[in-house]
Amino acid sequence: MRRRLFVMLTTAAVLLVVAVVRMSPVSAVTSDPYAYKNVRIDGGGFVPGIIFNQTERNLIYARTDIGGAYRWNQSTKSWTPLLDWVGWDKWGYNGVISLATDPVQTNRVYAAVGMYTNSWDPNNGAILRSTDKGDTWQATVLPFKLGGNMPGRGMGEALSVDPNDNRVLYFGAPNGNGLWRSTDYGATWAKVASFPNPGNYAQDPNDSNGYLSHKPGVVWVTYDPRSSTQGSPTKTIYVGVADKENTVYRTTDGGATWSRLAGQPTGYLAHKGVLDTENGYLYIATSDTGGPYDGAKGDVWRYATATGTWTQISPVPSSSSDDYFGYSGLTIDRQNPGTIMVATQISWWPDVIFFRSTDSGATWTRVWDWTSYPNRSFRYKMDITENPWLTFGTNPQPPEVTPKLGWMTESLEIDPFDSNRMMYGTGATIYGTENLTQWDVSGGQFTIKPMAKGLEETAVLDLISPPSGAPLISGLGDIGGFRHTNLDAVPPMLFTQPNFTSTTSLDYAEKSPSIMVRAGNFTDADRPNDSHVAFSTDGGANWFQGSEPGGVNEGGTVAAAADGSRFVWAPRGVTPVYSVGYGNSWQQASGLPTDAVVESDRVNPMKFYGLSGGRLYVSTNGGATFTATAATGLPTSGKFKAVPGIEGDLWLAGDGGLWHSTNSGAAFTKVSGITKSVNVGFGKAAPGGNYMAIFTVATIDGVTGLYRSDDAGGSWVRINDDKHQWGNMGEALTGDPRVYGRVYLGTNGRGIIYGDRTGPPVTVTPTVTPTVTPTVTVTPTVTPTVTPTVTPTVTPTTGTGCTATYKPGNQWQGGFQAEVSVQNTGSSAIIGWKVTWTWPGDQKITQLWNGTPTQTGASVSVTNASYNGNLGANASTSFGFTASGAATSPTVACTPA
Repeated sequence: MRRRLFVMLTTAAVLLVVAVVRMSPVSAVTSDPYAYKNVRIDGGGFVPGIIFNQTERNLIYARTDIGGAYRWNQSTKSWTPLLDWVGWDKWGYNGVISLATDPVQTNRVYAAVGMYTNSWDPNNGAILRSTDKGDTWQATVLPFKLGGNMPGRGMGEALSVDPNDNRVLYFGAPNGNGLWRSTDYGATWAKVASFPNPGNYAQDPNDSNGYLSHKPGVVWVTYDPRSSTQGSPTKTIYVGVADKENTVYRTTDGGATWSRLAGQPTGYLAHKGVLDTENGYLYIATSDTGGPYDGAKGDVWRYATATGTWTQISPVPSSSSDDYFGYSGLTIDRQNPGTIMVATQISWWPDVIFFRSTDSGATWTRVWDWTSYPNRSFRYKMDITENPWLTFGTNPQPPEVTPKLGWMTESLEIDPFDSNRMMYGTGATIYGTENLTQWDVSGGQFTIKPMAKGLEETAVLDLISPPSGAPLISGLGDIGGFRHTNLDAVPPMLFTQPNFTSTTSLDYAEKSPSIMVRAGNFTDADRPNDSHVAFSTDGGANWFQGSEPGGVNEGGTVAAAADGSRFVWAPRGVTPVYSVGYGNSWQQASGLPTDAVVESDRVNPMKFYGLSGGRLYVSTNGGATFTATAATGLPTSGKFKAVPGIEGDLWLAGDGGLWHSTNSGAAFTKVSGITKSVNVGFGKAAPGGNYMAIFTVATIDGVTGLYRSDDAGGSWVRINDDKHQWGNMGEALTGDPRVYGRVYLGTNGRGIIYGDRTGPPVTVTPTVTPTVTPTVTVTPTVTPTVTPTVTPTVTPTTGTGCTATYKPGNQWQGGFQAEVSVQNTGSSAIIGWKVTWTWPGDQKITQLWNGTPTQTGASVSVTNASYNGNLGANASTSFGFTASGAATSPTVACTPA
């Protein structure tokens, strides 16, 4: 799938700020220890490179275009992130254009990093080097930029280690910078002046913003280790160049001189160059574009290194009318070097095609074949049990199937130690197999499964954590978003009905949190009858779309009234609108500029806010009209949110600082000591406190990090460290209203991070509730009928060491929702709990989150989830569920484990 560029553009924007009134200085910033994990999704983005070490079994790396690099952990069959230490100052290092693993000293690994070669990335690229398999790194900054998220990023690998003398590395650079060499394990680099061709291909040389005019340049380096002995630099080296007339070069004297390889094919770009040293063949896979999204023609060639003979071995030659794709994803079975595989670049419809040859390309078989159209036969079967969302909720008609075998498969790699294991990258995940040779068995099928556990590559655009229901709802680029009922398990399906390519905004009704709204983007021409806004009345489990005003092409931002009675929506490029009810009709909001960021007050259902051009706008009549407040000195753009439980209490993050208002934005106070902030969010108050914990990604006392305040911004603690910075983090941010200290952090390419405190217990002095200046509420033209909320009768029952409290929630015809809180009443920690009750009728649990239910007849028991069983003295947690039948309030009991 296409990676987003607008995320980076938003977070990198330069904002202007003028002086405003300052609060008293914050206290010295201390730290609070946290443990961080990913909210598990698995994958979610393009993996252009998978690299197997050729001499150490199970040493495998993966590189991504915006999400850093990873190392395979064989014992857990998962990936370990290696670049989480990259911070805001070097966020582009999470774009990895190439990676090399040392075949001699296998602890050494190298990465060429830098995300954009145009103005979007302010920094030059760098070569990172590690002597502990990527646990720690040193960097050498290059005199030019690199493009880990630029066109041609799936070609390669451009960075390589000499297998005979591992002090020597080569790197192929983009945009006319040629070929570079290091002779000291990557510490210093010099341009190879004798290399004759830096590459002239660009997808669109006239692109004014510098993206499609990017030149991939020198794209791969392949050694012939037979040309030298161990300890001496390899003499014969092949280099691929993005030049359709001159795409392969060779040196036979260790780089002193180079020449265009004689007789080579022309008209296409060699994406890959792989050498079979046993049979003496160099293979190249070519395409008519640099990819990764396109490619309509190409060929596969075999070069005999002993004779200089080129042989076209294309499974479908470019001269054929059946060739509607180029080739990439080239690999050799090192256990049986006559066995090679190649992938199409690009065959969107009906699917990618893999080709396999066991005779060095003389003959080929396909991973699928046409039978009688539209039917196909398959040499594989797919098992996505672990990641069921990979169907994308589609139900395609033949010849298409779901899930797709893949797309953008630039990296297709057979394990050099195991002919049965193969991995390949797609636009959404890493797939693999452990019984590949079944391909060669008559009538056999090999099994493909996701192999992306631990590799989290989503760009996170918004997050909400409501006070009941699922703990987290996410808005993501490329794959829409999820309802996360278990943070440590892959959710079964992304948002559908409608499906947004990217969810740009989320909100819930603070007083009725099962009511939610989301706005997002998709290609309008593909779905002209779908809306860019959707609603849920069951906490995000199911969604339905509303109508939309004319001219809407992008979701923008959206806000829900505190009671869920109405919504304000600011679609991108369209005048903001409001709706009473679930978007059956929309009316223009008066006085609010186009593209304003909108939020709702979390107490007053008739009050909404908008931020645009350094002004804060307020509506007190449900979004019908907005008026700019007198507040000045605010950033021209930013993120702001209202504090739950306190009307008119706002926090605003932007370039230049962090601002606080206690009177609905009539005036703001700037927090002293904070020179920049990216976002702000709120979570459960600290024990003893009555003001929600505040989280911010900000620069405080010169240090950019993730911070928490337990005293309404009076003091701050840093809750991340230098090893956990996640690049340009903070586009999305929220705390958890049910778990003190828990924070949910969105990244641009490393997925959703959540953190919990690991330090000693915290107790704070209650904060004085800010005085709110009352505002006059204008009676709206249309007054929705709101069903009165009935205060539930809570029946707490004390068990041995813990108590459980049952709280009824929403109810509907044939079903209802409830929440149960669990508190440790003992003086020492417990490691688990169990809550039990008996239904009075035929009620049955239909869905439960934050626990594991068992129901036999009317008897119900719920045990803790893996992440919320360990409760310290007086600590609490909760779980929620929906059930069928008549709503009721049973007596619940709790016992500790």
